[in-house]
Amino acid sequence: MGHPQPPYPVVIMPISSPPASGRRVSTVTAETFFISRHQRPGGDMPVVNLTANVIKRLHCPEGKRRIEYCDRQSPGFYVEVRRTTPGKGTYYLRHTTEQKKNQHFKLGTTTEISLSQARKKAKTLRAELVMEKTPQKAQKSTKAVPTIKAFVEEKYLDYIKTRKRSWKTDYTHLRSRVIPAFGDKRLDEVSHADVAQFHNRMRNEGRAPATCDRQLMIIRALYAVAMEWELVDSNPAKSVKLFKEDNKRERYLDEAETKRLLDVLLKDRNRPVCCIVLFLLSTGARVGEALKAKWSDIDLTKQTWRIPVSNAKSKKERIVPLNTSALQVLVEARRECGGQEWIFVSPKTQAPFKSITLVWHRLRDKAGLPDFRLHDCRHTYASKLVGAGRSLYEVQQILGHSNPKVTERYAHLSQDSLLSAASSANWTYESDDDNHGEGSDNNVGDSTEEDDAPITSRVRKAS
Repeated sequence: MGHPQPPYPVVIMPISSPPASGRRVSTVTAETFFISRHQRPGGDMPVVNLTANVIKRLHCPEGKRRIEYCDRQSPGFYVEVRRTTPGKGTYYLRHTTEQKKNQHFKLGTTTEISLSQARKKAKTLRAELVMEKTPQKAQKSTKAVPTIKAFVEEKYLDYIKTRKRSWKTDYTHLRSRVIPAFGDKRLDEVSHADVAQFHNRMRNEGRAPATCDRQLMIIRALYAVAMEWELVDSNPAKSVKLFKEDNKRERYLDEAETKRLLDVLLKDRNRPVCCIVLFLLSTGARVGEALKAKWSDIDLTKQTWRIPVSNAKSKKERIVPLNTSALQVLVEARRECGGQEWIFVSPKTQAPFKSITLVWHRLRDKAGLPDFRLHDCRHTYASKLVGAGRSLYEVQQILGHSNPKVTERYAHLSQDSLLSAASSANWTYESDDDNHGEGSDNNVGDSTEEDDAPITSRVRKAS
């Protein structure tokens, strides 16, 4: 009576004699194979005696994406087989660090090196890793990896200061959230689970998805630098999924709202701030770009404003055309600034404004627009361009979007202008019964009242 078939595929070592008692046998191939006592039914890491014969017959079991065949002779040595590459595997050495983390070292594929060569490489590499585990080496290695707090304050902060304009914002996030959560841990002690729990905990505390994702991206960037400097081997935040909730807001002023806001901006006593907001509405510029604008950047002859690389978010210089209302704002700003280098100057400090948020909140409340942000001036400007029939490419160039996908958020606003454009190519059909001359076959079929309506005989383009 034959032995029962195992409930999972078997690709193990061949034997020439009957199997020992208690071993399950499969006859699914030309040769007989036995299953290791260490293999778990349905497991992805069966322990086997890897031989050249086994390597020739590698395959991934049906229903699995990958499987690891672990060698009984060499602990940690295994060959991985993927469903996408049948008959071919990759040799690896699995190593467990002192922090109980697994490291996987690729040795080569089964088509590149032989089994004996792979075993030899694994043996050499294992010896090197063991040497690294000596007490002296371990102590030195531990001291070489700083805590997150030390890394941020002693190394990372100086690095991002020279490379990122928003480094102050990043440092604020690091100091207020990341360091309190992970600051006392060494960089190599933070796990994927730690970061994922931190990310989810913020969301459960009621933080916006975009805020949670921003924290995650900051941690990713921090670890990317740590990996570049060879302080850690992996990035625990890399595979944590973003919430990716769409929080883009499109707020535009309608005609009534525009009138109310302009009434306030033209009459309010705080002229410098009113000029700034009017300038934003007239140019579509970002707030920071307007606050840093200098008179030397203005060309009144060409009616253009040059935004230098140092002030542009896209890190590219761009030229903004100045319309009539923008030029009128500049005339008033010239009277207010008193010959200063900057266009918009605070009367109190005689220096450029750093923020106009408080005054703006008073102005928008006065206009009955409590939900209208300064950045919405930019959206309003873009909506007027699109509504006037300007192309998305033109809008992208004026607003300085480095990625055209950002400009596509305004695509739906162009439908009315597209309909108007399509109407300009309209054709008017007119009837002229005189054109139906003798010999033409007008008796095509039974005529109805609808059929007797005027039929096209002459076409002229509509004006």
